[in-house]
Amino acid sequence: MEKIKIGIVGYGNIGRGVEQAIKRNDDMELKAVFTRRAPETVAIQTETAEVKPFDDMEAMKDQIDVMILCGGSATDLPVIGPKVAASFNTIDSFDTHAKIPEYFANVDKAAKEGGNIGIISVGWDPGMFSLNRLYAESILVQGSTYTFWGKGVSQGHSDAIRRIEGVKNAIQYTVPIEAAVDQVRSGSEPELTTRQKHLRDCYVVAEEGADKAAIEQAIKNMPNYFDEYDTTVNFISEEELKANHSKMPHGGFVIRTGETGCEGNKHVIEYSLKLDSNPEFTGSVLVAYARAAYRLSKNGESGARSVFDIAPAMLSQMTPEELRSHLL
Repeated sequence: MEKIKIGIVGYGNIGRGVEQAIKRNDDMELKAVFTRRAPETVAIQTETAEVKPFDDMEAMKDQIDVMILCGGSATDLPVIGPKVAASFNTIDSFDTHAKIPEYFANVDKAAKEGGNIGIISVGWDPGMFSLNRLYAESILVQGSTYTFWGKGVSQGHSDAIRRIEGVKNAIQYTVPIEAAVDQVRSGSEPELTTRQKHLRDCYVVAEEGADKAAIEQAIKNMPNYFDEYDTTVNFISEEELKANHSKMPHGGFVIRTGETGCEGNKHVIEYSLKLDSNPEFTGSVLVAYARAAYRLSKNGESGARSVFDIAPAMLSQMTPEELRSHLL
C-alpha cells in the first residue's frame, strides 16, 4: 500500500497528538516535524521521521502529501496557514470562530494559487460539533440549538490566568451547569444567559508573597474570559497542580430541540464527547481529514474547504463497497 506522507508543523500538545494518531493509521507515515525551535532539542517518537527547521519545508515539497499545521489560532495560524497552503496540502485546527470567514478566504486564495487543498478549522469545536449543529438544524428546521463545553481544561483561559502578575501556574476548567443541560434536554427551549450555562473553576499556584486577593479579583473581572461567568478560584501548591491537574480532559454536548408535524411532536438530538485527552482527540480528527485532503488533491481539486465540504466517506480507510456493507 502506498502510504500518505505527512508533515507536522509545530510540536506542542496537538503536534504530539497528531504523531500518535498517525501511528494508528496504517495508510499513513510521518515524514518530518517542522519546528521553530532548535531541531536537536525536539525529541519525537517516530524513529523513521526527521525533525527539521521551519524554513526547510520547501526543500521537502515533493516528499510530503499533507502538512498538518499545529500552531495556535491567535497569532500563528493566521500567518502560517496561507503561507504553507501555497506550497502544500494542509489541515489545521483554527478555532477563533469569529475570524473563520476571513481565515478561510486567505487560505483559499493561497491554496488555489498553489494548486493545493487547505482544510481549515478541523477538530471537535469547530469540527465535529459544527457538523452536528448542521445535521441537527437541517433535520429539525424549527427549534433551538445549544452547545455546552466541558467539564474540561480550557487552554486559552488557563493561559490568560498565567499571564496575571503573581501567578506561577494555573489550570482552568469549563463546567456545564447540570440544571441548564437538564432544562435543554426537556425540550422546553429555554433562553439561557452565558452565566446560566457554564461555570469556570480555576486552580492557581501563586508566586511566594503574591497578593492572592488581587489575583482572584483580576481573574473574576477579566473581560471576555471570566467576567460573564460564576468563577471559583482555588489556590493550591505546585505539587498538587502536577499531581491532580496535569491531564487535559475535555468534551461537551451539542443539543438540538425542535418540533415536527401539525401536532407539535417534540424531538431532541444530542451529540456528546467525553475526552481523556483533548489534544490527542483533536490530533485524531486532523489525521482523518488529512486523508480527505490527499484524496481531494489527487482528484485535481484546489482551494480551502471546511468540514462542511467533505463527504464522510473521504475520512475512512474503507472502500465505498466496504462502507455500504459494514456501516450503512
